[in-house]
Amino acid sequence: MKDLIIIGASGFGREVAWLVERVNKVSETWNLIGFLDDNKSLQGTDVNGYEVLGTTDDAGRFPDAYFVCAIGAARIREKIIQKVTEINPNIKFAILIDPSVVKSDLVEIGEGSIICAHTIITVNIKIGKHVIINLDCTVGHDAVLYDFVTLYPSANISGITEIGPCSELGTGMQIIQGKRIGAYTIVGAGAVVVKDIPDASTAVGNPAKPIKFHTI
Repeated sequence: MKDLIIIGASGFGREVAWLVERVNKVSETWNLIGFLDDNKSLQGTDVNGYEVLGTTDDAGRFPDAYFVCAIGAARIREKIIQKVTEINPNIKFAILIDPSVVKSDLVEIGEGSIICAHTIITVNIKIGKHVIINLDCTVGHDAVLYDFVTLYPSANISGITEIGPCSELGTGMQIIQGKRIGAYTIVGAGAVVVKDIPDASTAVGNPAKPIKFHTI
């Protein structure tokens, strides 16, 4: 078994710990030794049976462990990965896939990515590094999800779509075939994307339209 540390001990971190337990019930793969979290009040505590071992400043203390970052907010996750990689240039990142995920062998998945229960990923799909695909999502053929993308629960991504880096797609949102979501963009819960959404915007509604822009 390989040692594993989860960065982030809040709600999604606890869900990822459960995902690891589910993986190990099928095949003993990961020795989850605990969490790193920058919340000072959590230091030395027990979270669902796993110790908070330190903060992200301690990423270099575990040279043989694998890591995943269980922070849903894409920009924050990007900054954390940049930080821990600077602290530990040889850091190793796991890929975690719940046993209930249905996917073809024609899917590329980058290091540090987490794919949660009951998600379906079809064929000829590219998933970047440190991507989070939450519960009950679908990703259609020839889609490309760039690094640090977050799909919240029940997001539906049709075929030939492109999701730019560090974008977040809200719970229950849907994208029709062949559309592009820009980099650092947020699409709100329940939105229906029928046209391309530009970079660095927040889009909501049916059909989804940008309501504001922000600085990357």
